[in-house]
This record gives sequence, C-alpha cells and structure tokens, in this order.
Amino acid sequence: MNDKHHITAGTYRIAPLTRRMANGWYACAVSVRCASGAGSRDRLLRLTRLFQDPLAAIRYATAEGLRWLGHPEISRVPRAAH
Repeated sequence: MNDKHHITAGTYRIAPLTRRMANGWYACAVSVRCASGAGSRDRLLRLTRLFQDPLAAIRYATAEGLRWLGHPEISRVPRAAH
C-alpha cells in the first residue's frame, strides 16, 4: 500500500490498493478503516475492474470507497475512463 494516495473522510481513512497483474493490467481494491473510540474497524473491498493505468485504478478505488460510505464528496473524485 502506498500511503500517499489515502484520504480521510470524517473518521474514515480510504486507502486505495493496486497490483500489477502478469498481463500488465492493474487490479484494485480499497481499504475503508474507521478509527473511533478504543478500536478500529477495517473493510477491504476487492473490485473487479482492471485498468491499464495505475492512476486510473487508484482513482476508481478511492471513488468506490467513498461511494461505499455514501460520502457527499464523491463528486470531487475524478472518474476513471470506461
């Protein structure tokens, strides 16, 4: 995981994860962590889309993490090209 791409939305930390596949495409996932009170909860969402550009994979994973939270800032995250 590369910490430079994570964002904070309220008490949640959204961290996109990417992995280069053997065929040169990029798979992505997103970690959504809530750090409140004495403990923290973490959800890992594995996404099925593949990307040729790693930055597009990061943007998509970030947007999906915000969408999963129902966060209003979803419109501020650039959408990946289809």
